[in-house]
This record gives sequence, C-alpha cells and structure tokens, in this order.
Amino acid sequence: MTWLTPGLAALAGAIAIPTLLILYFLKLRRRDLEVSTTLLWKKAIQDLQANAPFQKLRRNILLILQLLVLGALLIALAQPQMKGLSLSSSKHVIMIDRSASMTATDETDGGTAPVSRIDAAKKQANDLVDQLREEGFWSASSADEAMVIAFDSQAEVRQTFTSDKRQLRQAIESISTIEGHTAVEEAMRLARAHAPRKFVEGQAIEGLDSGDPLQIHVFSDGRLPDSAKAKPGPQDSVVYHRLGKTDSPNVGVTSIRAERSFDNPSKLSVHIGLSNATIMERTVEVELLLDGEIAGIKSTTLAAAKAEDSTKDPSGKSKFVSGNGGVVFQMDRMEGALIAARLREPDTGEGLRDDVLSLDNRAWTVLPPAKRLAVAVVSDRTDRGLILAVLEGLPLSRLSELTSSQYEDLARRDKLGEYDVIVLDSYLPKIADPDAPGLPPGRYVVLNAVPQGASGLVDEGDGGTTGIVDWVRDHPVLRGVSLDSMLIAKSRKVSLKPGSISRAIAWAEQGPAIIEVTKADTRALVVTFDVIQTNWPFDAGFVVFFGSAIRALGDDASAGVMPRSVQPGSVLSDRIPADASSVEITMPGGATQRLTPAPDGRIVFGPVARTGVYEVRWSGTPGPTDVTDGDKALRVYTSNLSDAEESDVAAAEDVALATKVVAASQERVGQSDQRLWPWLVLIALLVIMLEWFVYNRKVHI
Repeated sequence: MTWLTPGLAALAGAIAIPTLLILYFLKLRRRDLEVSTTLLWKKAIQDLQANAPFQKLRRNILLILQLLVLGALLIALAQPQMKGLSLSSSKHVIMIDRSASMTATDETDGGTAPVSRIDAAKKQANDLVDQLREEGFWSASSADEAMVIAFDSQAEVRQTFTSDKRQLRQAIESISTIEGHTAVEEAMRLARAHAPRKFVEGQAIEGLDSGDPLQIHVFSDGRLPDSAKAKPGPQDSVVYHRLGKTDSPNVGVTSIRAERSFDNPSKLSVHIGLSNATIMERTVEVELLLDGEIAGIKSTTLAAAKAEDSTKDPSGKSKFVSGNGGVVFQMDRMEGALIAARLREPDTGEGLRDDVLSLDNRAWTVLPPAKRLAVAVVSDRTDRGLILAVLEGLPLSRLSELTSSQYEDLARRDKLGEYDVIVLDSYLPKIADPDAPGLPPGRYVVLNAVPQGASGLVDEGDGGTTGIVDWVRDHPVLRGVSLDSMLIAKSRKVSLKPGSISRAIAWAEQGPAIIEVTKADTRALVVTFDVIQTNWPFDAGFVVFFGSAIRALGDDASAGVMPRSVQPGSVLSDRIPADASSVEITMPGGATQRLTPAPDGRIVFGPVARTGVYEVRWSGTPGPTDVTDGDKALRVYTSNLSDAEESDVAAAEDVALATKVVAASQERVGQSDQRLWPWLVLIALLVIMLEWFVYNRKVHI
C-alpha cells in the first residue's frame, strides 16, 4: 500500500482531532431557575451543548462515532492505494506490434472465447494506462505521462507524451493491424526521438535526456527479426509484454509464382511454397483456382519444425526452424487469369484446423496472357554477335538489331513501343529530363553502362579485375544461376546513393555488379561490366540469366510501374492510360476509394493494409493487358503475406535488443492501482448517519 498525500493528512489530523476533543471538555453554563421537582429533569440536565470549560471527559458513544468519522476522512485525505504493476518511471512509451502475426487467435478474452493478439495487446495497454499515476485530488503531485507508438515494418506515433488517459485510450483503440512483416528498430528510434532533452543555452544536447528515463512497454509476440538493431537509451528500461503462446501451430503459404515455358509460353507452371511452424508433421491439401474456378487439388506432407542448434543463438536457447515444402501445378493456358491458392484439410476440404493464423492460408498472383516477346538490341559494337546469338535461341516473336542512330530515330517517331524489351549494349540514350532514371520509359537490359540521374547510381570509374562475391539467389532473374566462378577482366566501380530507387542483386569486390532499377514506367537490369571480357558466356548460367531477364521484364512490359503484386505495408503505385477518368480502387472486403491520377496517368494508393485482391477500374482506354468490366477498364493487383518469419507465429520467450536481452514480463498488467479513499469516505458517511441516529435517540453509554 502507498500513500499519495500523507503529510496533508497528518497536518489536518493535528488540527481536527484536538478540536473535537476540546468540544467535549467544555461544559454547559446554566441559569438558576426554581422548579417543583428535578425528577423529570434528570435526563435533560445532562450536557447536550457545551459552552463553558471544563468538565470531565466521559465515555460517550457519540464521541467515539465522531472520532471514527474523522479518522476515516483523515485516512482518505492521505489517499491510500494498493499498487498494481510496478512502474519504475514517470514517462512511459507504449509500443504495440500491429504486424500480421498479431492477428493470430491464440489469446482469450478472460474466459474461453479466443481473441486475436492485437485485441489482447490493446486491452493490456489500456490496463497499463489505468495504472498511470494521476495528479493527487488534494495535492499538486505530477502525473505520469505516456506516448503510443504502433509499428509493423514502419512505425507511427499515435499519441505524443500526455497525461490525459482519455487521449491515450483513444490512440490505443485506433490501432489496427497491417497484414505485413514487422520491424522494431524504427519504433525504438521514434521513442528515443521523443524523449525530453536537456538544453544548454537553448541548444538540445544529443544523447543527454532530462527528467526520468523512459520505461518502454513492448506489446508483441516477440517475432522481431531486427530486434538486435533496436537500441534503447542507456538509462531506459524495457518491459516485454508477450502476446500469444510459444507453441502455437500454423501452416502457411510463403510464396506463389506462375511461370511460362521459354520455348512454349502456353505451358504454365504454378509454384506454391509452404511452411509448417508446428512441432509435428502436417498433411494439407492445396487447392488451385483460376478466376475463381477450381483448376486442381494436390496433397502434400510438410515436415515438422525442428530445434536449431542452440549454439547458433546468442541467448543460448534452441529455436525451432519451420518445415518447408510446396507443390507445383502444371497446365496449358494461353489466357491470363487471377490465380489463387488455398490450404484446406485433406479429409473434409474445409479450412485448416489447429491453425491460429488464417491470413497466410491463401495467396494470389496475376497471370498475364501468353505471348512471344519482341526484343531489340541497340549497339554500335562490332563484336555484338554473342548477345545476338543468345537471344536468337529464345522463343521471341521478333528480334531486331539497331544502331544508336536507328534507336534515336525510332524514339523521335515514338516507335519504341513496338518492343517489349530493349537491350542496350555499351550505349545509353540521351535523357533531357533530370528526374528520369537515366533511361526513357520502357523495359531494358543494360550491358557495360551505368545509367545515372534519378536512378541513384554513381559511376566511380575503372574497378579493375574482380569476381562476383555474392548475389541474391532467390531473385527471379538469378534463380538457378551460379556466379561463383565468374572472372571479370575489366569492371566498373559503382555506388548507390542513399534512398536510391535501385538495388543491387549481385556484388563484386568493389561493389554492386548487377543492379535492378525500378521507377515510374521504367524498369531495368543493369550489368555494369562488359560480359565479353568475362568467362561468363562459357557458362550455361549466362543463357539462363538472359532468358530470365527478358521474360521477367517482358511479362511486365505493359503492366506499368511494377509487377501487379504489392507487399502489405507498401504503397501500390502504377500508371494507367492518360485518358482515364472516374478511377476507383476496390479493396478486399468490397470497400471502394476514389483515386485521382496524375496528368501522366500515375496512381498511388496505400500503404496497403490487408492481403487479398485489389481492383482498379476507370472509364477510358484499357491497357494492353487490362480487361473490360462492363463499360469500365479493369486492372487487378494482389497482396500476399509471403513471409516465413510472420507465418512462424510461436511467441518468443525473450527479445534480444542491441544492448540487452529482455525476458517476457511475469507481472500481471491487468491489475491496476486500487484507490481506497473513496471507500473510506463512504464509510465516514455511513458512520455519520449512525451518529445522527444515536444522537436523536439520545442513547449514551
């Protein structure tokens, strides 16, 4: 038990109790009056009022009752309360994880009804708000302050520091899940950025806080892959409130992709990757749907999750690694389609049982219509025959060989749209627009050149002889390609500016060697070195790389800014025909929102909060791969979780931060501080009523 204002109660008692006792020491001063007898006045002559000192203090029930009333009021004035969760600071940061795994339903509402982790987190956070110290009713003691941060892959301040509990509760209740992956580093930086700073001559001193250190409350399941980068302040304390169970079962779809055969585009293969985060093997059925119609069902058994060697874990504890697997559907289809995959129970065909996360049980992808691609090679080199020979071996509808002057003539006459992909060999077009990514709109494979401008690439000159040291092995263009043995006789040293629209997918000793550029209606794969001066053409992977690059770029040649798939938490950005009007997007669940395209047809929506299918409709001309829906043009996008980390929903027992390992709190958040003074005031009121009753009946002891 704690007392908020004990000094005030002691001062009031020192004045009130002696005053009450003095009133009982005083005696009545009477007037002489002759009466016939005193028998009937025996009771009346007792002291009912005191107006003269002094009399002997007698045992009196009224005095006892009045002392009880006074004692209850004095104790209430001291504001006693029973403490709930111990709070070690007056400033608190409430950080709530809103990522996909927080939709898992392995928490309860206090009874047996299951609720999601995010709902349980918000309830516990509200309980924490109830426990914050307020200003004293009879004193000016300072109140605790708190701020609210919601985080997934990004972090957002929902409420800055305040002692207003109503605002804090509203901020907490406004948080909803973003069905994507999670990261806590940015949330921790936000918390530190809002910490009070010390000022010297009006200047804040970086890293030097004023007042109490922060107590940071992380409401999460602990599935925080970047936690080792999250760095709280040196004096801050971190409390990890674990949501969810450490053995929750889940099976999910971690990837879905559709590929057409190089030599026969009508041959379609749909690859669906699965993971099993359960400690026992699971057999599931995968149902494939094309435009809502069942196209196939396959059953597969996934291995159980296995314990990883604890020596690999800095905490010394064993971690479980999900069992992986998948299925492949093969079929003939020339037309495009919306492909959907759904997991179900083998015996009933219904949704999965013993599976706490439902949003990763489905996945979607958009299949463009089959077509043979038109490719142009632009080069002034005399030794360009190697590139032409590789491309001639691919199933293309058209392969053109252009010089730089022929290319520029087609560009002036706006004829480059005839080609799905353009290969630029040791040549870059002249770009007048400084905001362009070094290339005009289109799809490009760039060899032995570095487009600069808005692409964020910086050519730093000759890089000498080198080799490839690493690459993104699961990138669609590099899948199945080995670069270990590549030797580059003449390379270029290239760097990427911070915030660049480009990303490296292969690295040499001097830096990026193969780079992917994506901006607006321009996509490119940039090979910074001269492939003729390498041993790569003698490797079968060279042909695979070119085939994958042409197919990956060509299939998206008419799709706009990006492939029609977007991760939850990211922004959907695309370009539709410039004459489009009345543009609206339909989200999963049926809700719609109007979009205003830019003059060049660019549309932006997001961040995307939910997985599922998004449909953009407009009045006007449809694009080459768009379809019509009545009198509207229609373009479809998909959003999938596709994150093995989020599908592994087993809650972590601790969180390893950059400076400390924080174990899950064992204290019960729901037990808030209990104020006792209202009950004492009520007791005093009841005793006053009893004293009034006794006084009127003139009952004395």
